[in-house]
Amino acid sequence: MAPGGYAWWYLDALSDDGRQALVLIGFVGSVFSPFYYRARRRNPGTDAYAHSALNVALYGGPARWAFTEYGRGAVSCRANQLTLGGSQLRWNGQGLECLVNERCAPLPGGLRGLVRLEAPALTGLCVPLARDGSHLWRPLAPHARVSVEFEQPRVRWQGSGYLDSNEGTGPLESAFSRWSWLRARGADSTTIIYDVQPCGAPRERHALRVSARGAVEPFSAPPPVPLPRSRWGIAQEAPADPGCAPRLQMRLEDAPFYSRSLVATRLCGEAVTAVHESLSLTRFHSPWVRCLLPFRMRRSSRWARTTDTNS
Repeated sequence: MAPGGYAWWYLDALSDDGRQALVLIGFVGSVFSPFYYRARRRNPGTDAYAHSALNVALYGGPARWAFTEYGRGAVSCRANQLTLGGSQLRWNGQGLECLVNERCAPLPGGLRGLVRLEAPALTGLCVPLARDGSHLWRPLAPHARVSVEFEQPRVRWQGSGYLDSNEGTGPLESAFSRWSWLRARGADSTTIIYDVQPCGAPRERHALRVSARGAVEPFSAPPPVPLPRSRWGIAQEAPADPGCAPRLQMRLEDAPFYSRSLVATRLCGEAVTAVHESLSLTRFHSPWVRCLLPFRMRRSSRWARTTDTNS
């Protein structure tokens, strides 16, 4: 891991009945952390492992949110396992097992349970988001199944799942001004569209269809259609086949610099529900936004363990 860099593993899931959703993200180098931001401003060579984090969000009732940053002594990173405090992400050869043991914020409460992602096929694909290769995206298992079993709160369901990872050698806000991303599960494949605006460079779109067997087919994505702005004024747009107007189905997160939603649209001739995100890194760079972020995340001093950062 490059000093001042990052890597994250992103998992999302949507229940089969469409009523519940989950997002889980494990970070080494928590790119959206105000603590990591300040540390890198003081010292660009800041140790990424000293600012690792886990973000877990349950949607659809009961809703829960936890975002905890851990110091180096609470982090163990190996080839098939990432431990963050009392939580753990482990690759078992067939999929990802996530043992969650977190405290919620800003409202108090526990978040304890197990998330399993079954990945019948991996893509092996690596996509440069920056032309110099400093930021990479890996859609690992776009067409997956997820089971959610939480003890606190009591929640159990199954649904479609998605797993990817991003990594970079420096701050996101130094390379990009914004991006929009979605994944939509179809009958036989998952569609992913990653729309990136690099700083001082032309906009780039990465559009892929991934089959259940992991076969990747790039395609020409339809043009984006504007969606209603978020309550924080974040501009949103979603691609849709000609003649289709995408519809905001459920707002999952509405934050000062990003929005996460479920969007009903039509892609490649198929009606789909997409997990959709809009991110403004220009807004994230604003001092007033960074002042608000500690209300949604916490830095834990509870856990202490010997750190193993061998990958």
